[in-house]
Amino acid sequence: MEMYRVEDKFCCGAQEMYQLQRRLDAVLLTDGHEGETDGYTVSSLYFDDFWDTCLADTAAGSSPRRKYRIRIYNRSLDVIKLEVKEKRENRVLKRTKLITAGEMECLRNGQCIADRGSERDPAFLFNLAIRTRGLLPKVIVTYERRAYVYEPGNVRITFDRHVRAGRCVEEFGKNVFHDFTTGEDAVLELKYDAFLPSFIPQLLEQNSLRQTAFSKYRLCRTGYGRGKQTGD
Repeated sequence: MEMYRVEDKFCCGAQEMYQLQRRLDAVLLTDGHEGETDGYTVSSLYFDDFWDTCLADTAAGSSPRRKYRIRIYNRSLDVIKLEVKEKRENRVLKRTKLITAGEMECLRNGQCIADRGSERDPAFLFNLAIRTRGLLPKVIVTYERRAYVYEPGNVRITFDRHVRAGRCVEEFGKNVFHDFTTGEDAVLELKYDAFLPSFIPQLLEQNSLRQTAFSKYRLCRTGYGRGKQTGD
């Protein structure tokens, strides 16, 4: 059964991030991607259609809205995730499946791949958007992540910092040159199912935190200026 999860985001400066991570290190486990003490690198290739519908919907705060992306970790193609993320207010549903490097190249070139003929399959949603709306890759978004998990409530807390972007979409998965960067401040994301253990908000209590509708995709696209992120 598909479930929408709560997703709350907060602006977090470098000092606040350090203090909160010290608290979380004492009581929570890091997630399965963790390889270094400072976390790991997330790289996503974001797609949009002829009309930049995803970008416009994000800017307007439309609900529901979707984002289409391919994601890898630590610049490795060993694990390639195809994802369609649907957001309704502050709740999200993420449909994910593993794909091959060959399938990734097909999608990057605007070609469809095999799917299961169901909206639960992100490949089906990608193919539909390619056929009907000209879905193509627009920008590479990369950042460093430190993530914590707590099984009851399926709680996940992430700190994303040093967000940067690259326009050469054909270089995704390689040593991408990032020609746009946002600096070192972090975004804290709190995600959970219907239940949030009461001690979690206490761990994250910080007077300087403020909730935000921060979007890495929108930030990186508008950082270049709309219409310049086609990879040409």
